[in-house]
Amino acid sequence: MPSNFKSLPIVDISGLYSADADTRKRVAAEIGAAARDSGFLYVVGHPIEQATRDRLLDVTRKFFSRPIDTKMKSYIGLSKSHSGYVPPGEEVFYGQKPDRKEAFDVSLDVPADDPDVLSGRAPMLGPVQWPDDPEFKSAVGRYYDDVSELARTLFGGFALALDLPENYFEPHLTKPPSQLRLIHYPYAPDAPADEPGIGAHTDYECFTILWPTAPGLEVMNGAGEWIDAPPIEGGFVINIGDMLEAWTNATFVATSHRVRKVKEERYSFPYFAACDYHTVVEPLSQFIPPGEKPKFEPLVAGDHLLAQTAQTFQYLKNRIEAGTFRLPEGARKLSSFGQEAIHASAPR
Repeated sequence: MPSNFKSLPIVDISGLYSADADTRKRVAAEIGAAARDSGFLYVVGHPIEQATRDRLLDVTRKFFSRPIDTKMKSYIGLSKSHSGYVPPGEEVFYGQKPDRKEAFDVSLDVPADDPDVLSGRAPMLGPVQWPDDPEFKSAVGRYYDDVSELARTLFGGFALALDLPENYFEPHLTKPPSQLRLIHYPYAPDAPADEPGIGAHTDYECFTILWPTAPGLEVMNGAGEWIDAPPIEGGFVINIGDMLEAWTNATFVATSHRVRKVKEERYSFPYFAACDYHTVVEPLSQFIPPGEKPKFEPLVAGDHLLAQTAQTFQYLKNRIEAGTFRLPEGARKLSSFGQEAIHASAPR
């Protein structure tokens, strides 16, 4: 469980780019301390230019200002690799109200003739369903490339924080289905007070790199209190996801978070750093206390991502009900990680 933190730590990660190994280890130790204490942190000192972020925000605003009929030409349900426009109400977490948001989802743009795409063994991989807008594709693609490189650097930092070789995760990052979401939370003053921007959840992948333009993100501490995590100048919010919780046998816990009803128009750009689709994730032996069993059974990273996605997106739920799509074998229910899973298993 996270501590009863009241705010998130800020870590300057510029030292991760140092040629000095001790400097990289020092920064990694700060990252690890935050991952164990809260599962969330801010990072500054990264190399992503503000101009790249500004360009991303500009094309995102223009896309979401289009008529709904135009946006629906890129509807995510038309894609074979889960990319495209996500209209309001499409995504609903189990037992919660529909979110008041719209989004555009982008993953690794893998050619249609790639062996993994042709085989159908990695359903989250394939060509991105881009709208008919070259500037949108260029700006979003540039940001995706830059944030992916930042993710690789952070994978190295997390490895050092766990006393693993710095390149431990590299073999699992050859073609990861990491997803970038462009999310628009419109300001709706007349909406019910309890209507969420997005409901409480954990993230399915290894960790998330988030750039929000306005407050709204809330993080649950160990006491069950919701703590504000507003944006900071030039920084990113980083949080632990399900896969790192499983790999570390809950040494790192995927912390529940949500977006409350927004008080102003808000854009959010989470990048969900994943490992390769067929990576088998299971607790490493050094994190299992002597005489105890691991807290998690082995799972396939891509299958977990697909199963969780299929249980929240309406177009995939419809396919399950119609019998045209099946959840991967051993699929976990929603909220199987983090505080929600801990609270669900506690005696009542």
